[in-house]
Amino acid sequence: MTSTQFTKSYGSPGQATAAARHYHWLTAHARPLLQPALTAAAPANLTFAWIKGRHAEPHDLSRLAGMLGDAHGAAWSNELHHASLITPHSFSDGTLFPDYVTCRVVALRKRLEQRHLPDASVRDELLALVEETAQGPVAFYKDSNPRNFLITSDGTIFTIDTDDLTLAPFGYDLAKLITTLIMTHGPINPPGIDEALDLYNEAAARHDAQLGSTDLQRLHAFITLHGHLTAPYAGRNGYRFSITGLGGST
Repeated sequence: MTSTQFTKSYGSPGQATAAARHYHWLTAHARPLLQPALTAAAPANLTFAWIKGRHAEPHDLSRLAGMLGDAHGAAWSNELHHASLITPHSFSDGTLFPDYVTCRVVALRKRLEQRHLPDASVRDELLALVEETAQGPVAFYKDSNPRNFLITSDGTIFTIDTDDLTLAPFGYDLAKLITTLIMTHGPINPPGIDEALDLYNEAAARHDAQLGSTDLQRLHAFITLHGHLTAPYAGRNGYRFSITGLGGST
């Protein structure tokens, strides 16, 4: 018998409440992201409709890029034009999005302690990169790795695992998708990345012209950050390749 539901457990009632708030926030303000129906909530778990589908693959990049640009543009138009990348943002329903800078600074310092960075000078370069990119219109980050999308047999894209959201610059979540696709499947040819960025920008700019300005250099910077932030998961969760730069792997 095929299950029609999936129940996800959380470490505490507070985590489950936060995950539910993020789910409902995306439903209200980032409509281009289609999520499985949330059918029940208990103190420490949430139950969703079961979706039969496959995870994202490199040939899905263009479609996903356009969807992300549309979702980020919609969220900015609806809510995030009031937000700042350097300040946590609270919404009237109690939803809190951590700022872009603080949690990345903490994570990069931890990567040095874990010996995923060669020395403090690399950490400092990456910290400077975070500070440099903390400008411009505000989007959200939902960890767009291939396993957080389900694509059904008719091509419908569902977004899953939206428990933890933070503020982020436009293009940052697209860079996470590109980084993790490369780590999972190997190199992506540069023309494919160029096309994805163009479609992302076009979709975001339909909401406001200023939102379509992410350039390849900025995307490069975000991929560099994600490559180091994702280092602890190399060799796990399907990450078989190590990323060395835009479209490259070893």
